[in-house]
Amino acid sequence: MRLRLRPSDDSFYEFFTRAAKNLVIGTELLSELALPGVDVQTVSERLVEVEHDSDAITHQLYKKINSSFITPFDREDIYRLGSLLDDVMDHLEAVGSLLYLYGLTKLPALPRELHEIVKVLDQQARLTAEAMPRLKTMKNLEEYWVECNRLENEGDNAYRMMLVRLFSGEYDALTVLKMKEVVDELEAACDAFEHVANTVETIVVKES
Repeated sequence: MRLRLRPSDDSFYEFFTRAAKNLVIGTELLSELALPGVDVQTVSERLVEVEHDSDAITHQLYKKINSSFITPFDREDIYRLGSLLDDVMDHLEAVGSLLYLYGLTKLPALPRELHEIVKVLDQQARLTAEAMPRLKTMKNLEEYWVECNRLENEGDNAYRMMLVRLFSGEYDALTVLKMKEVVDELEAACDAFEHVANTVETIVVKES
């Protein structure tokens, strides 16, 4: 049985939890973009604000790593997890900005598959936010990473069906180019959530 020196400072877990809560806010804002009559510019600006807050959390986490003599688990894993959570937020913010800048919300209706991917992202965000506080005990996390990986597969299926629709001739060429960039960011966000879950699995295995 290995003995470990663990700091009583809970700030590392608080940083992860705050970052994950921002991801829930981000997916909620993306869901708002599909609502009729929504102020797209305002929603996009709010996403930028949340992304900036996530950047600030990440910088605070890095500063904490550098100033701490003892960390709750490997510094490299703390750094990687914080960086990956920030990556997810970057993709979510990019989706909102592109939808607004490209004027895609002015289409008669956004594709059903796009809504399906956003729904998957929202489920992944909520799972992640629920899981982060449990890092402190390293318990009851397996269901989280298994479900997050399953959802990533679901998102991949919706992404492939979205590509089929885009290249079916339903949209003009310029709209296809714009929409393809948006759905690529959505798919990247799904992948980024999976990377977070895989990193949590790695941490738990190493610390068990």
